[in-house]
Amino acid sequence: MPSSVLPPSSPDPAAFHRRGGQPKPTTPDAPYHQLAERPPAAIYHLMGATHIRTMIREFYNRLHTSPIKAMFARRDLEEAIERNSAYFIWLLGGPPLFQEQYGPPRLRARHLPFVITESSRQIWLNTFFDVLDNPQDFTFPEEHLDSFKQFLSTFSKWMVNHHPPPPH
Repeated sequence: MPSSVLPPSSPDPAAFHRRGGQPKPTTPDAPYHQLAERPPAAIYHLMGATHIRTMIREFYNRLHTSPIKAMFARRDLEEAIERNSAYFIWLLGGPPLFQEQYGPPRLRARHLPFVITESSRQIWLNTFFDVLDNPQDFTFPEEHLDSFKQFLSTFSKWMVNHHPPPPH
């Protein structure tokens, strides 16, 4: 096969991209900004860290009662809440608490040990959307709600790592 038509799964997808081929596929540790537009930093300034933590705590409490609760062990719940709060504080425009405590996000790589299907993604996403149905509980700025939901929707697609074979 000529080098100008290397498939995206070739060992050097960046070189394939430079040659004018298909768009470079995202790698497991690609930055989120290659996948979805980052939410506006104004969200952090309007909510503050305390309200973001409250939002994430509510989200995780609901996940723990959802059909995907097995992915969220109760003994690790507080740690998950803290980690995700640090990530969302940074994502929404606050200080890089996650990076300072845990290093680069590399969220896809961190989630590879879990089987994440499109069905579990939908449960995760709908649970987050349910929390966001009451933005006033967290002083989430309503003018940024749609763009944040769009970010979550696009970003969560990247986390799906298991695609069952189609029925025969």
